[in-house]
Amino acid sequence: MATILCIETGTDICSVGIARDGELLSLRESDEGRDHAGKVGVFTDELLSETGITSADIDAVAVGKGPGSYTGLRIGVSFAKGLCYGLGKPLLAVGSLEALAQVAREDFEAGIVDIDDWSSVRLCPMIDARRMEVYTRIFDSECRPLTGVSAEVVTGESFSEWRGDGTLVIFGNGAAKCAGLLPDARLIDVVPSVRGLAPLAERAFREGRFEDVAYFEPFYLKNFVVTQSKKRLF
Repeated sequence: MATILCIETGTDICSVGIARDGELLSLRESDEGRDHAGKVGVFTDELLSETGITSADIDAVAVGKGPGSYTGLRIGVSFAKGLCYGLGKPLLAVGSLEALAQVAREDFEAGIVDIDDWSSVRLCPMIDARRMEVYTRIFDSECRPLTGVSAEVVTGESFSEWRGDGTLVIFGNGAAKCAGLLPDARLIDVVPSVRGLAPLAERAFREGRFEDVAYFEPFYLKNFVVTQSKKRLF
């Protein structure tokens, strides 16, 4: 049984939780802008105080590794690595799309999401990559991956092999903008959260899939491009 601090900051939601044996004990989340740098440490302190767990009690720190927002991922991973260095704890990294698919499955099992034939669905989590592009991956109803992770510019022809009879279920902060182009897909309201990351982190801990704290980097998928501002400062 492991006690794991879980962090997900790859989108506009800052989500931090403490889990034991894959079950969340306490959770803090905010979707109020992208002030993750100011929130992630505060949320961690609040969770430790609320649960009575000390930093020494934590067995590992888990972080959503991406893909997602460049800045958000940097904040979460940097904070997680700093904790691991300071506390001498191992680092776990969980794919953000895998965690998002797990949230959808949890919401269905809890009756929050109403889908008639869950066994036939193809889960398509979408993380916004700006304009009509999303980071995505297809999973079956048990959250087993059916494709690799990709950055897709969504058109009316996208995901054609997975669509039909409402079996393609899209969700995440990049899904709403795609719904009009994919009229035969089912849009559900599921957002990134450490609720999905926690059980995957527990599995990684049990299997000993720890990251090298010194060399681990987020999974950006695309290179970060610096552009010149069009605003005139002088």
